[in-house]
Amino acid sequence: MDKTKIGLETHLQLLTKSKLFCGCPTTGSEGPNTRICPTCLGMPGTKPRVNKKAIEMGIKIARALNCELPEEMNFSRKTYFYPDMPKNFQTTQFSVPLGRNGEVTMELDGKEKTVRIRRVHLEEDPGKLKHVGGNITSADYVLVDYNRSGTPLCEVVTEPDLESPEEARTFLRKLADIFEYLDVYDSTGEGTIRSDANVSTGGERTEVKNITGFKDTEKALRYELRRQKNLKKRGKEVERETRSYDDSSGTTKSLRTKEHEADYGYIFDPDLTRIELKKRWIEELSQEIPELPHEKKGRYVEEYDVSKEVAATLCSDFELTMTFEKLIDNLSVETTSNILAGPVKKVLNYNEMRFRESELNIDKLRNLIEMVESGEITERNAEMILREIVVDDKNPKEVKEEKGFGKVEGNEIDKIVGEVIEENESAVEDYRKGKEEALNYLMGQVMSKSQGRADPSEARKILKKKVGI
Repeated sequence: MDKTKIGLETHLQLLTKSKLFCGCPTTGSEGPNTRICPTCLGMPGTKPRVNKKAIEMGIKIARALNCELPEEMNFSRKTYFYPDMPKNFQTTQFSVPLGRNGEVTMELDGKEKTVRIRRVHLEEDPGKLKHVGGNITSADYVLVDYNRSGTPLCEVVTEPDLESPEEARTFLRKLADIFEYLDVYDSTGEGTIRSDANVSTGGERTEVKNITGFKDTEKALRYELRRQKNLKKRGKEVERETRSYDDSSGTTKSLRTKEHEADYGYIFDPDLTRIELKKRWIEELSQEIPELPHEKKGRYVEEYDVSKEVAATLCSDFELTMTFEKLIDNLSVETTSNILAGPVKKVLNYNEMRFRESELNIDKLRNLIEMVESGEITERNAEMILREIVVDDKNPKEVKEEKGFGKVEGNEIDKIVGEVIEENESAVEDYRKGKEEALNYLMGQVMSKSQGRADPSEARKILKKKVGI
């Protein structure tokens, strides 16, 4: 049986203030072709100079991915005849990359998998093409914006160790978490992580270029694997080629036959000298690497006695992690971790947000958790309040009063339980006959009728008592 093999070449836009080989800013004016100079346009006679900060970020990435670093590095020229690279070559690294032979261990469906890292290297980003009147294969004409040209990229190339689209998406999420902890990229920026995916189902491999986002990577791989398998069913061979992913149709389309490395005509860049990577420099940068997600996860389980699932959720968003560590200075670890890993993460995911993109902050969450701890509201009502404050700058206590999310107690719970029993006689009988799931159904009805305001523990006690068991 043919085995699926997937390798990723993931490009990360480094969070530097200036470009890789000139002083042009990487952010600022968004008008087309306004953040450019003769160097990033590749004009004759211009001389590049290397951004030291980009190299330092690259070293941290290589070390965080457990790579071997060389004693010195250099840049090469890659012949690249495309309109988004005006000098007709890309300055990148080839024979001596910044890092080699690394690995990343990730977890999927409760199982660990190690993905080998072939290389980590730095290169400049090309410009940005705008396809007017269609997509890459059907546009009426193409415009080029060179603002992005020369932006520092760090490319992480894996071995073909991934075996499914789900693994690829999980790996990219793991990489992004590491990058965010290292503070080398902005997770909210447009196109800050892009991947080229090399896909094989036993024959020739195809490369799907420039996929942006984790979901689209998974979708593109699903389509490409299905396309290759369908070709084989019809007795046709998969051709070695480069394809693009069209996110509007969810399909990949042929661009050109796949180049081999020799086709790029790599040469050492004569305008850039070799750069010595002194051990002391690397050691100093290594000291700056913070506790990474997998390290935090292990510590949370050991130190705070939370489950692996809760720890993994807390560590999946850097800002959420930092908020957790600040809140537990004077709040219960158990309540705080449950609220952040449960309702908070659920509401963020529903709104497709990272913590930093939301209206949540440490003061709002402290107030919310204090209300839960004091018994003023239930965890279910905490979620209802979060839905209101995640996208609007509202005070949790004001929302509680305005929406009537206060906790139901005593006689009111008793009344609600009585109504549920009267309305669900068959479920009551089922429970009396020994069907435990019937009690869960009745509890669901109580929580629904109370709009989540009843304390589950108190309501369960009253319910058991009233049904006579």
